[in-house]
Amino acid sequence: METSETPSPPGAGNDTARVDVVDSLTPAQVDAVRAVLAAAGDADGREAVSEAGRLRLRAGTPRPGVRHLIQTVSGLTTGYAQLETGSARGTAELTVDPAHRGRGLGRQLLDAVLAAAGPDTTVDFWAHGGHPAAARLAAERGAELVRELRQMRRTGEAPEPVPLPAGVELRTFHPGEDEAAWLALNARAFAHHPEQGAWTAADLADREAEPWFDPAGFFLATRGGAPVGFHWTKVHPEGLGEVYVVGVAPAEQGSGLGRALTAAGLRHLALDRKLETVLLYVDADNPAAVRVYERLGFTIHEVDLMYRVQASEGGVR
Repeated sequence: METSETPSPPGAGNDTARVDVVDSLTPAQVDAVRAVLAAAGDADGREAVSEAGRLRLRAGTPRPGVRHLIQTVSGLTTGYAQLETGSARGTAELTVDPAHRGRGLGRQLLDAVLAAAGPDTTVDFWAHGGHPAAARLAAERGAELVRELRQMRRTGEAPEPVPLPAGVELRTFHPGEDEAAWLALNARAFAHHPEQGAWTAADLADREAEPWFDPAGFFLATRGGAPVGFHWTKVHPEGLGEVYVVGVAPAEQGSGLGRALTAAGLRHLALDRKLETVLLYVDADNPAAVRVYERLGFTIHEVDLMYRVQASEGGVR
């Protein structure tokens, strides 16, 4: 475990702020972090850490390349960050309990992330919902805006069915049988994607273990029995549907398979699950996908922004 202790930033009082960097969390740390994330989510109206990050919040379960940063003042947990590093690049998410914001703790937490990443490491950090505090931090640290992830939503009736390409059949995912083939297809379909294409068997197993997982909403398109595309849907506890992920094998791209799979999943959410509103996430620099979703009635609901900063021996370059 690495620990840094520095005087609290101006306005934080006379206490010492401490940041512990750990590879795995204790049950008490998990509870404290979840309390911070819940408070931040209530205040901001959105999750402070992505689904992937939340799935890593399990006691005693280290993940290669993933570290947790716990910020405390006088023993009280005031902030949390999660850092994933590899090949001189890192990705981070961080938040401060709303009751302790405005005291410079976010700056200290970001600096601790950069120190943990190591010198000459490029760190990308998320501002979920384009939070203005994160934008201010980015400006102070000379960070560059490098990614815009849009959440889009549609409300209304199910779209009309779209025919599958000739020779393609549609079925649902078979747990215990389809994992290896799906992971291989996902890697091919998202070879260009920094997160989705890197999924491992553990990432898939984490989601199969979640209460929301439903193979009846996980559609596989096959050609000659081999998977060539998929649409994995999700239902949120608050009654929202989600186009969780749609992927098409490179050889099938441009055939209309993606549009057919998207329509099939939307029809399942509307007709089988009786959900009126569906959300999805799409990168702004994927105009082809954005156009497909816009034609299906999706509009922008909110935006997540990713900033890039270069760490150096002295802190930030």
